[in-house]
Amino acid sequence: MAIADELTPRERRVLEAVIKSYVQTAEPAGSRMLSRGFGLGVSPATIRNTMSDLEEKGFLKHPHTSAGRVPTDKAYRAYVDSLLNAPRTIVVAERDRLHADISVSNSTIETILRRAAQSLGVLTQELGVALGPRLDASVLRSLELVRVGGDRLLLVLTLDGGVVRTVFVEVRGTVADNAVSEVTRVLNERLTGHTLRELRASVGDRLRDSATMPDAEELLNIFVQEGEQLLDAALPLSEGSVIVGQASVLASQPEFDGAANLRKLLTLTEEPARLADALRRAHAGDERPGVQITIGGEHGDPNLDQFTVVTAEYHAGTLAGIIGVIGPTRMPYDKVISLVQHTSRLLSDLL
Repeated sequence: MAIADELTPRERRVLEAVIKSYVQTAEPAGSRMLSRGFGLGVSPATIRNTMSDLEEKGFLKHPHTSAGRVPTDKAYRAYVDSLLNAPRTIVVAERDRLHADISVSNSTIETILRRAAQSLGVLTQELGVALGPRLDASVLRSLELVRVGGDRLLLVLTLDGGVVRTVFVEVRGTVADNAVSEVTRVLNERLTGHTLRELRASVGDRLRDSATMPDAEELLNIFVQEGEQLLDAALPLSEGSVIVGQASVLASQPEFDGAANLRKLLTLTEEPARLADALRRAHAGDERPGVQITIGGEHGDPNLDQFTVVTAEYHAGTLAGIIGVIGPTRMPYDKVISLVQHTSRLLSDLL
């Protein structure tokens, strides 16, 4: 049963009005203000009684001694699951801003994600976050060695979905062209068709007994001894990698007037593995497409109990990552959901 099923039609209307009022003003909502501003069609006394009922059911609470009330996590959950009819339409200026910020030619995945997190943060006035593609589970499709200097080669790896990564390989002296071609053949023969997770654990063993021409043995030995390090250098955006936008966009939010919430958020950004886990948990085992929303105490993490995380997956072929925002539970959910959803689609198109 949905949480909102606990509510009568009047309670739904009053709760929605309280949430909208609090999101707009950051001030507790009173019955007279709701009566004047939201056309509820009932008297302030009726609204006041309805708000008392909502408080008893756990949807509203009193902040300190204020006569007004503010929504609880339970209220926001009911709102996003049942009361929010649809995310608002992206306005042209927002769409154009996102496209201009993210659509930069010849950019790496890291650069695109960083720009996406920053742009999304500015437009929503929340903290933009992005989780890199889960490359460890992707399959290596081909490798190429390209000469770029007398003592340097460029190793080009092509993964599922057409994702390309590169890393420089330092060699001792000049390597003959036929040796480069022979080692390229062996690398493709022994390494392609396997996931990066498998290769990281076994690249040396897979190459150790390869039969090659004498001129190629020294070059191949570099990959036998340093293969794992080369893969790590070529693939910095693995499953634990998270990108954080500018925390300064949150400065205008009244929730950060005091030091406690800001300290919690900054602590979280300084622990990328913990933040990555929080983002990934929102999508773990959930096969529903679209935006995922985790509110306050739902995180199970004290550092996130005052925050909402709104995320969506983006895709690059068979690879997937996460883009979204973190902000106080008091946020304009309709606007944030539409912008996160649009950004995930834009990233999927670009990647």
